[in-house]
Amino acid sequence: MKKILLIALTTILSVSVSAQNKKITLSTVLDGTFSASGASSVTPMADGEHYLSSQNGQLILQYSFKTGQVTDTILNLNSVRGEQLPAFDSFILSPTEDIILLQTNTSRIFRRSFKANYYIFTIRNNKIDPLTSNGPIQVPSFSPDGHNIAFVRDNNIFIVKLLFNNAEVQVTKDGQIGKIRNGIPDWAYEEEFGLVRAYEFSADSRMLAWIRFDESNVDSFNLPFYLTYPDRNSYSQELLSYRPQQYPTAGAANSKVSVHSFDIKSSVIRDMNLKLDSTSYIPRIKFIENDDNSLFIFTLNRRQNKLEIYSANPRSTLCTLTLRQEDERYIDDFEYMDTKFYGNQFIMQSERDGHRHLYLYNLNGQLKRQITKGNFDVLALHGFDAKTGTAFYESNESGMYECAVWKIDSKGKKTILTPQKGTSHARFSADYKYFINSWSDMNTPTRVSVITDAGKTLRTIEDNQDVATAALEYGLPRKESFSFKTVDGTTLYGWMVMPANVNESNPCPVILYQYSGPGSNELLNEWGAGFYPGAAFEALLTTKGYAVAVVDGRGTGRRGADFKKQTYKHLGVMESQDQVAAAKYLGSLPYIDAERIAIWGWSYGGYNTLMSMSEGTPVFKCGVAVAPVTDWRYYDAPYTERFMQQPKENADGYHDASAIDRINKLHGRLLIVHGLDDDNVFFSNTASYIEALINAGVDFDMQVYPGKEHSITGYSHRKHLFTRILRFFEENL
Repeated sequence: MKKILLIALTTILSVSVSAQNKKITLSTVLDGTFSASGASSVTPMADGEHYLSSQNGQLILQYSFKTGQVTDTILNLNSVRGEQLPAFDSFILSPTEDIILLQTNTSRIFRRSFKANYYIFTIRNNKIDPLTSNGPIQVPSFSPDGHNIAFVRDNNIFIVKLLFNNAEVQVTKDGQIGKIRNGIPDWAYEEEFGLVRAYEFSADSRMLAWIRFDESNVDSFNLPFYLTYPDRNSYSQELLSYRPQQYPTAGAANSKVSVHSFDIKSSVIRDMNLKLDSTSYIPRIKFIENDDNSLFIFTLNRRQNKLEIYSANPRSTLCTLTLRQEDERYIDDFEYMDTKFYGNQFIMQSERDGHRHLYLYNLNGQLKRQITKGNFDVLALHGFDAKTGTAFYESNESGMYECAVWKIDSKGKKTILTPQKGTSHARFSADYKYFINSWSDMNTPTRVSVITDAGKTLRTIEDNQDVATAALEYGLPRKESFSFKTVDGTTLYGWMVMPANVNESNPCPVILYQYSGPGSNELLNEWGAGFYPGAAFEALLTTKGYAVAVVDGRGTGRRGADFKKQTYKHLGVMESQDQVAAAKYLGSLPYIDAERIAIWGWSYGGYNTLMSMSEGTPVFKCGVAVAPVTDWRYYDAPYTERFMQQPKENADGYHDASAIDRINKLHGRLLIVHGLDDDNVFFSNTASYIEALINAGVDFDMQVYPGKEHSITGYSHRKHLFTRILRFFEENL
């Protein structure tokens, strides 16, 4: 392996030196020079032949899948009647395709949620009208017949009836900030179950069902906002204010959830008769397309190792158990997040045979067949043609860290639709006849193409040639893969980029970048590999003389359920051992200086930086932990308990997984970074950790960002942050 890597290294250096004529800087990394355009603004239309796409917040154009030509201009803000908008942020097409909701003045709430103002654009008369005049709203959605639009305002559900002069009807009246949420989830559900809209219309558009979240007993924490620009002429302004946030920590109370229905014609509200433990979760509800009286309710016990699906009648309120799934460790989130219904069938993803595969059921919960089988993991389900029994999906069956688009028919015959090595992501037309494919690999920016269901490429929409040219002009080093065995015989895989002047007589320091969280992957054969697209930050580090490596350890994804779930109840233990093993392997290479090895990461990667530096083997000279969890008792209940159970059930596991409890073994210089307004990993994690460092007499470096959340966003703040990290490495490596 060492010999092969050295040969590859020689090739990289000769290519990089000859191609480079521009110098990469931190500004180049941050300004999007290496960010490739994708196919994000694509709304397939019902005819299967066309899709809509917006341009610059001014136009909505209709395109042909087959030819790529613009076939119609659906909206032009410069020529509409009614309300005059300067621009729109996004749009929603109605099921009947005669009305479009235009989203404006978007304001972020949490990671996925936001408020915005919405306007109704009626295509036939080219006119824009406000959806409501009562302020910003959340999660608007059309009824299937296109006659009603539901939304949430101030934690209550409303319906606008388009056939009754846009009359606004209030469905719920008990919504209250910090106490009751109707139709929208609390922070924990949004963050850990990927839920944003918690209501659904029935297929006949006569009923609406929703999840009600009672967070009255959930602990509330005050997130601080510090005055950053004081009034020099007055001392009357508050220097500090707080924003309360409900946040259930591990072992503490979650929101109590229930499901309700609303008869739109009679205005009757009913409570579903669901026999559910008060500590259980309801991560999803879904009305069935061809059955007006079937509402499927997904429930999950608090330990998250038992998933039950109930069929509820929204009128009689009767709930009947349809399917139960159990796992001795935990049920992963895709089993309920990615279950999809097709007529009188549904497809669920499960790891019951050791890998993530597709299973087809009827609506009574009877298994009809296992669609995919083999030593690989399905990564996404795109659709199912009920007429032919053909499923369209993405998987890594062509390579562990690859992702290709496949189809499989009712007899099990598989066809790969994107055979090129790398990562493909598809967006299918309504009839699955075409799909827009975004492909890239580690060293090639994204290429967007239209491909048929037979795998024939019709045309290229975007080749990102400007990004590819920039990669050559700036001499981005090629990422090269490697593997090694740990002392227990586990094979781990990674990729590496190298500086240009390295050889055995001039070994260089190496920096390990990792995330390491359950089911995650940093080792992907795609342009996005690395902290920034094209591994631009890693490339910048190579210009300063550092090698950078990424290794996915135990607990990461794409290697089956057992590999992923072996960290169950003991987070951070194996993950840190594997980063230490990676450091020792890299230090054994003749062109790496074993005395100058660093590690860094963000969020879970920040946590595992602390765990790795205090694993007990002194291999890291320094490390950077950004926004780290430091003790799982401080983190949210749904995520933590999925992998750790509750603290009272797994006290030893929580102790072993605590970075605070192993500070006495910390080795190497540490820089710890945190945003003071982090609503995901609270600053209390870092506060407790640095207090323990102080009590242990350990010196450290620290950087905080007032008013900044988990991602520490904003160009100026990111530039400051990475300048700080670069300086730290220069001072310590």
